[in-house]
Amino acid sequence: MDNQKKLAIVILIGGKNIRFGYESAAVLNILGKPLILHQIETLSKFDEDVFLVAHSEYQINSYYKKINFPRDINFIVDDTEILGEAELRTPMLGVYSGFKELKRLGFEKGFLLSGDMPLIKPKVIEFMINSVKGYDCSIPRWHNGYLEPLFAIYPVSSTFEIAKNSIQEHNYAFNKIIDKLLHINYISVEDSIKPLDQNLVSLINVNGPIDLEKVIKLYQ
Repeated sequence: MDNQKKLAIVILIGGKNIRFGYESAAVLNILGKPLILHQIETLSKFDEDVFLVAHSEYQINSYYKKINFPRDINFIVDDTEILGEAELRTPMLGVYSGFKELKRLGFEKGFLLSGDMPLIKPKVIEFMINSVKGYDCSIPRWHNGYLEPLFAIYPVSSTFEIAKNSIQEHNYAFNKIIDKLLHINYISVEDSIKPLDQNLVSLINVNGPIDLEKVIKLYQ
């Protein structure tokens, strides 16, 4: 397998952000551009394919009206067929849909990111990509045991299967995936990521107006 097919980056943008009144925080402007473009620009420094997983074609079209995406960005729409008649908005559906496509394309691993974490630092991304070598999975973990499952690298094939089973069993908790994976490299947030990103802005999830102010302050 060529190097290009080893890792892809998957950004989940399908969630609703009720507090902001937007489909997602990804369209919010921070420092002159939408959140998601800050993220994409940082990721474009790496030679990895980037996929955005949206909830619907309608959502993608509404994003295109507000955001000038680079040409080489790939979109994946949530595959709702697995739900039957049910209506569901959960990151697990995004994982299932995104990793299903990565599997079809022959990728080994997927770097899963939330579209609400816009200010990722290139050094942190590089560190994470290197940290998964020799492991199936790489997940940041805080000293208190809290994990960052939406800033982690997963094996494509097994993650797709686990996500599929989870949806069929109506169990959407991320620990369902993590508990079934082997050879996980737990990355200490305080010891390994903080030295590369002093304010840990890479891990800030923008899901409220207060967070937005905080992010702008830390970023500047």
